[in-house]
Amino acid sequence: MKFLSPVRPSPIAGSWYPGDAAVLKSTVKEYIDTASVPGLPGKVVGLISPHAGYIYSGPTAGYAYRCVVGADYDTVVVISPLHDYRPEPFLTTAYEAYATPMGKISVDQKLLSSLEEALAKKTGLQIVPHARDREHSLEIQLPFLQFALVKPFTLLPLMVREHQPGPLKEFAFALAEILKGKNVLLVASTDLSHFFTEEQANHLDGFMLEQIHQFSPEGVLRAEEEGTGSACGNGAVAVVLWAARELGGKTVTILHHTTSAETTGDRSQVVGYGAAVICGD
Repeated sequence: MKFLSPVRPSPIAGSWYPGDAAVLKSTVKEYIDTASVPGLPGKVVGLISPHAGYIYSGPTAGYAYRCVVGADYDTVVVISPLHDYRPEPFLTTAYEAYATPMGKISVDQKLLSSLEEALAKKTGLQIVPHARDREHSLEIQLPFLQFALVKPFTLLPLMVREHQPGPLKEFAFALAEILKGKNVLLVASTDLSHFFTEEQANHLDGFMLEQIHQFSPEGVLRAEEEGTGSACGNGAVAVVLWAARELGGKTVTILHHTTSAETTGDRSQVVGYGAAVICGD
């Protein structure tokens, strides 16, 4: 893969989250310190975390990242939706690194090449590099990871536009195949329902979170298709659940749920946010 430029500059620092490194670190620390999580049944294999501006979803994201404070992973795989239109089902960055105010995170080019080869062999599908993207949902996770993890890590950034179970499952299995035996963390970036009343949102979000709790990628995709639940990153969540199971994940614990009404006070049109952790032995 040819990279357009060495480092992807952040298009959202200073708007979606603080642009000053010290303020950003303090903000993330407060979200994580405020969160309280139960005792976990095993090693953390994956997280599910929201991706709105920090003033809206940061407190909920803090619950997910509280689970990995002080943890040591060599690579983090962040899988998000892509909100801009692109026809390709699976994408990655066209850059060698992501930049946030807290520093640079290198893309794991070796793992990315291995995934491209495994996916092409299994399905003939490609992972298409995306340049000059404005996508917030992947980047919004990075300062939390930079604060929580005990040492620098490489990043495998993946963006999903596919919503059909077949290709998503093949993608997840190809991903798990190249990650087996490695010290990695999976992160699915998703918000929940959008622009329903808070009462409706609580119902839709509750159903979607139950599918996640049941470790059911099929249920996540079906809920979205049938309108019984909603998550803009449903494809990313499904991939992480399938891959996590292949990598030893056994349980999903729902950690927190809220809506944008907590920040705005508007309960007539809200966005839902949830946090969850996937654990293995």
